[in-house]
Amino acid sequence: MKKKQRLRLGESLIKEGLITQRHLEKGLNEQKKTGEYLGRTLVKLGLLSEKNLVAIFSKEWGIPSISLKNVSIDTEILSKVPAKFASHYNLIPISLEGDVLSVAVSDPFNLQAVDDLKLLLGNEINVFVAGEDDINEAITRYYGIGAETLEKIIDESGGMEKIKPEIVTDNIEDMSEDASIIKFVNQLLLEAYHDKATDIHIEPYERDLRIRYRVDGILYETNIPPTIKHFQSAIISRIKILAGLNIAERRLPQDGRIKVRVGENELDLRVSILPTAYGESVNIRLLSTSMVLMGLEHLGLSEVNFKILQRMIEKPHGIILVTGPTGSGKTTSLYACLSRINNAKRKIITIEDPIEYMIRGISQIQVYPKIDLTFARGLRTMLRHDPDVMMVGEIRDFETAEITIRVSLTGHLVFSTLHTNDAAGAVTRLLDMGIEPYLIASSVECIIAQRLVRVICQECKEEVEVTPQVITDFLGVKPKGKTIIYEGKGCEKCKFRGYRGRTAIYEFLVMNDTIRDMVLKKEPANNIKKQAIAKGMKTLRQDGWEKIQKCITTIEE
Repeated sequence: MKKKQRLRLGESLIKEGLITQRHLEKGLNEQKKTGEYLGRTLVKLGLLSEKNLVAIFSKEWGIPSISLKNVSIDTEILSKVPAKFASHYNLIPISLEGDVLSVAVSDPFNLQAVDDLKLLLGNEINVFVAGEDDINEAITRYYGIGAETLEKIIDESGGMEKIKPEIVTDNIEDMSEDASIIKFVNQLLLEAYHDKATDIHIEPYERDLRIRYRVDGILYETNIPPTIKHFQSAIISRIKILAGLNIAERRLPQDGRIKVRVGENELDLRVSILPTAYGESVNIRLLSTSMVLMGLEHLGLSEVNFKILQRMIEKPHGIILVTGPTGSGKTTSLYACLSRINNAKRKIITIEDPIEYMIRGISQIQVYPKIDLTFARGLRTMLRHDPDVMMVGEIRDFETAEITIRVSLTGHLVFSTLHTNDAAGAVTRLLDMGIEPYLIASSVECIIAQRLVRVICQECKEEVEVTPQVITDFLGVKPKGKTIIYEGKGCEKCKFRGYRGRTAIYEFLVMNDTIRDMVLKKEPANNIKKQAIAKGMKTLRQDGWEKIQKCITTIEE
C-alpha cells in the first residue's frame, strides 16, 4: 500500500511540475537507504519545498492542510498526547471537539501513527497535514526543549515519584553519561544555535531550573518541562564533562571550553560555572570559528564615519581605540579593520582574550594568565617579531596601557579596546590609569564609541507616526512637524519579535590640535566632547536618530 502511495505521490509531483523524473528517481534511491517517507526525503535533498509538499497532499488526497505558526493549542489537549509519542510520530494535537481529536501530521500515509493514537486515547482522529519542520517547532514550543527525552528517563526510572533531586545528585556520574541526558544537552545546544543565540544561561532556583538564550542582545526564556529541575545536577555534570571540568567540585567557579561541529560550522563554546545558593549556574558563550568576517561596509557606518575610519586605518602609526560595554561589537569592528589592511606588505599580530575569529595571514596570540601570558607580556614579545600593525584585545591596566602607547610612538599602528560610556570618556579612563597626558595626546589618533541596536524586521515593518515631543523626550533632538518612523509588528521570519539581527551606532572622536591641547590640560571629558561636536562629531544618539529615519532601528532601541 505504502509503495503505491509513494509512486502516486511522485507522479503527482511530476504532474504538477514540482519535480522531474530524475528528481523522483534520486529521491526513491535515497528513500531506500533512510527509510523515511518519499516527501520528506525530497525536501531534505533540496528538491522540493515543504510548502509545496503540504499543498500536494491537500490537492491530490483532499487532506486539509494547516500552518501551526498562528495556532494556539490548549494545554489540556497537549496533556492527552505524551511528548515522546508526538516526537516519535512527528505529530501534534490541535483541538478536541466532542470525541474527535484533530492532529497535525507530516506524513499522512503513516496509518500506524493514527491507529496507535486511537488505541492510546480511545478518540476518533481527524487528520491535518503540516510541514515536518513546522510540527517540530510546535512540539518544542508547547512541550518544551527535550520534553520527550525527559519523559523517557522518567518512564525508565519507574515514574516521577521514584525520581528525586537528591537521588539524581547521588548518581551524577552515571546520570550524566546516560544517553537521554546526552541527547537533552545536545538538543539544548542545537536549539540555541538555530535561534542564533550568543549565550545560554542555565540558572538554578529553589523550585525550578530556568534556561534562557540571549538573541540579538536580549534574553529570552526557553520553554522547558517543569520536571527538568530533577535532572539539574546531571545536566550540569554533562556540560562539565564536555568542557573538561571537575564534576566533583561544586564549591568553586570553573571555566572551560567545548568544540562542537554543526553541519559545516564549527562552534567554540566557552563554559563558565558559578556556584550559587541553589546549585551551579552555567553560562555558555557560543562563538562560531568559521563565521564570515564582516567588511567595513557591513558595519553600519554612515558615509562620513566610513571615510574617517578608512583614513585612520591607513595611518603608519598611532592608536585607534574602540570603546563600549561588553557585547557592543568592539571586536567585530576591530577584525573588520584588520581584514581591510591585511595584505602581503604588512605584518599583523594580535593578542586577544579570547580569539573569536581566526583570520588568515594574521598571527593571533591567546592570553593565558595561568602561565603569566598577559596582554603586557605578549605585547613586549610581539615587538621582537617586527610587526607593522598590532591589536591588543583590551587595555585593562596601567602596564598594558603604557606599553601600548609606547609601541605606537615607535612607529606601529595599534588597535585596542576600552570599557567607557562614550569616546571622550576614554581619555579620562587612560588618565585614571596613570598615563601621562602628553603620552595620550601624542599617540591616540581616533577614539570610536559604539553600541549595538536591533534591526527592524523588513518582512513585517509598518509605519508609525510620532509627534515631535516624543522624539525630543526620547532622543533630545527637535524634528519639525510629525515624523513617520517604522516598527516591526512581528512575524514568522523574526519569531514575532519585530527585529532580525543587529547593527551598530557610532561616535567618532578624531584627535586634532585643539583636543590634544585639552588633553594636555586634563580638561573634563564633557568639555572634550563639546569641542568634538563643535568640530563635526556625531554622537551615538545622533547616529541612532539617523538610523531610525532610514528604517533601520526604532526609538525603543
